[in-house]
Amino acid sequence: MKKQYYFDHAATTPVDDRVVEAMLPYFHAAFANPSGSYTFAEDIQDAVNDARKQAAQFIHASESEIYFTSGGTESDNWALRGVMLANGQKGKHLVTSAIEHHAILNTCHFLEEHGYQVSYLPVRPNGFVSPSELKKAIRDDTVLVSIMFANNEIGTIEPIRELAMVAHAKGAFFHTDAVQAFGHLPIHVNELGIDLLSASAHKFYGPKGVGILYKRDSVSIDPLIFGGSQEKNLRAGTSHVTGIVGLGAAVRCCAADLSRRMHRETALRNHMIRRLTREIPNVKINGDLYRRLPNNISASFGGVEAESLLILLDACGISVSTGSACSAHSDAPSHVLKAIGLSDREARSTIRFTIGDDTTQEDTDYVVEQVKESVKKLRMYSPFYEKRG
Repeated sequence: MKKQYYFDHAATTPVDDRVVEAMLPYFHAAFANPSGSYTFAEDIQDAVNDARKQAAQFIHASESEIYFTSGGTESDNWALRGVMLANGQKGKHLVTSAIEHHAILNTCHFLEEHGYQVSYLPVRPNGFVSPSELKKAIRDDTVLVSIMFANNEIGTIEPIRELAMVAHAKGAFFHTDAVQAFGHLPIHVNELGIDLLSASAHKFYGPKGVGILYKRDSVSIDPLIFGGSQEKNLRAGTSHVTGIVGLGAAVRCCAADLSRRMHRETALRNHMIRRLTREIPNVKINGDLYRRLPNNISASFGGVEAESLLILLDACGISVSTGSACSAHSDAPSHVLKAIGLSDREARSTIRFTIGDDTTQEDTDYVVEQVKESVKKLRMYSPFYEKRG
């Protein structure tokens, strides 16, 4: 089998061997339901609590403020719907941005259909949400502001502290979708003023199907899922013990490796950006060049259809994406790329490369060489690309 060059770590990551090892006992030997009242179950509950502790420590929160969910999508849905429903006495207005993940945007559309009002903030060409724009949009009846920590397509890291300050000045809560940032960047919820935060284990070398919602103890929220008394009566359902244990182990590994991983991935990212922009004509890097996720590269290749480039690279064993995995089967150009000012043609010429912990410089050089050859081939037959002598 030929080597695979996986450059789509923003979509999902492989499960770390240490995480798999931590999970294995809970599939068979340690199988009890943690809600049981016997010692066997209490031992399982201890494992769940340890994972809760790991997640809390990573973002400098209290263990009582961590709730386990099925992943980032559920956490986003719960944060928005739960807070808006529980705080109706303040108002029915919510503020978010034009570049949020569809887990946020589609929840906002649902709320609008049920009588809530949503303001969608524009972003600057580098993808930043402006605190001054938030000041213009926020109102006395604004209950919640939800701005992602870092964008999943273009990698831009938002000015979270400043945005949270604007929200709090109007008495609104501040939620951040940190699915792309958690495990990849240091996060201190108190210093940043974050009231609610969403994360998903499979984005940081943990298993799929498990995530967290951080909710500050002072924030009122209604349940999204009803049933038993799990998660302090706020999130019903038998605990996904294997997944939760895996999440805790993944957080522990990320915390230990965070500084090294950030430094290493930033160096590889910058090396790849330099080669792409210097060796291939008419390449545009999307998002801020410096305040971006360490592993993210979003590049538009003039005169090239991204889908065609993706197919050629796939034939070379290279896995990349044209944007969010959740929108992979949509014919519409990326809403994120449109929001930062790209034309439909530019948006459809964009490839996202995301580096992982197992990526080497040799891997990045191989990918750049294949991109160069593939772009050259596609441009030869493109009616949209002006050939320059």
